[in-house]
Amino acid sequence: MKKASINIMTLGCSKNLVDSEVLMRQLDGKYSVSHESNDEADIVIINTCGFIHDAKEESIDAILQATEAKKDGQLKKVYVMGCLSERYREDLSKELTDVDGIFGVTDLPELVTALKVDYKKELIGERMLTTPSHFAYLKISEGCDRTCAFCAIPLIRGKHKSKSMEALVAEVEFLASKGVKELLLIAQELTYYGVDLYGKRRLAELLERITAVEGIEWVRLHYAYPAAFPTDVLKVMRENPKVCNYLDIPLQHINTALLKSMNRGLNAETTVSLIERIKKEVPNVVLRTTLIVGFPGETGEAFQELYDFVEKYRFDRMGVFTYSSEEGTAAYELEDDVPEEIKQQRADRLMMLQQQISLELNQEKVGKQEDVIIDRIEGETFVGRTASDSPEVDNEVIIDRAEKELVIGEIYKTEIMKADFFDLYGRVL
Repeated sequence: MKKASINIMTLGCSKNLVDSEVLMRQLDGKYSVSHESNDEADIVIINTCGFIHDAKEESIDAILQATEAKKDGQLKKVYVMGCLSERYREDLSKELTDVDGIFGVTDLPELVTALKVDYKKELIGERMLTTPSHFAYLKISEGCDRTCAFCAIPLIRGKHKSKSMEALVAEVEFLASKGVKELLLIAQELTYYGVDLYGKRRLAELLERITAVEGIEWVRLHYAYPAAFPTDVLKVMRENPKVCNYLDIPLQHINTALLKSMNRGLNAETTVSLIERIKKEVPNVVLRTTLIVGFPGETGEAFQELYDFVEKYRFDRMGVFTYSSEEGTAAYELEDDVPEEIKQQRADRLMMLQQQISLELNQEKVGKQEDVIIDRIEGETFVGRTASDSPEVDNEVIIDRAEKELVIGEIYKTEIMKADFFDLYGRVL
């Protein structure tokens, strides 16, 4: 008898993706499970994002498309999970009566049970990877204890909750057994790891433990909070060859008054001091940051201060968000006084600056040799990344397939021959 099929759609961040992978492992065997497949399925599960307005709209649109498909007989059932359903469960239940079940971020066992599958605790730490088999995200904690004025995540995901070091090492051993070479550490607040379990920050020790697992070659850090940054991590980054000299550290702004209003726990002086210390202690560090423009009270002068800061410190990677007023957050009480048009203009100005910085930094790599991991084949080219680049969000290295046959997931010494704004072009040595 043919198994019923389930297609899982993941919206939002990589933390949601990990949740989807865990769910897929629980359902595998009872169902034929796929992720974001174009093939027909009996059941669709939508793992939603509820972070900002645009993400919420995207999640609602996906749910409505699925329920329409169900009405047309193309689907038998539609389930909703994740951040949007955690935050607005009651409203969604009233409005979306064609949905067969709505589950929050901690309701995975209940969702599994609703699908008539026994939830297996012995599978905790195991996942069905949706990424290429040579890299995987490793979620080291849930939730966040920070009270950033603009952020709804603590309302959705709750307080910070670290996974134990033993559980994470076991998960890494499982991933390595599946061929994973590169780990992308993620959390809402990476640098707070261990405080709740061990009474102190233990990210540096965790890095040493997981890089000791055979098969792991690269580990990179995403979403490091800048306030009270654990500087012992810098020593590990500098001295442990498996820890990439890569740090994703969302700064949000540089203006002291706005940082105070955002409740970020630091000011312009401490931010600059941290950036300079990181660059001094890890000389070849690659810094990725995220900024918000148009936060309530952002004057033209405050934006210019941010622009000058980006121009001076030349971040390797940068993303810019326009401020979105979210109900339930502290900033929701503030007047959203920067017009949308001005927000977008400021975001565009910053990204134009960053594009030029990125081009100049990339051009400095021409003629140099880099270790490149091959991610995929596209037409007549191999597409890979250096140790300075994270999947999907950073630069890629394009290599002509005609030169040499390469293996996906392998790391090759590559000479950079040419560079543009966001891509490098290389030749394997």
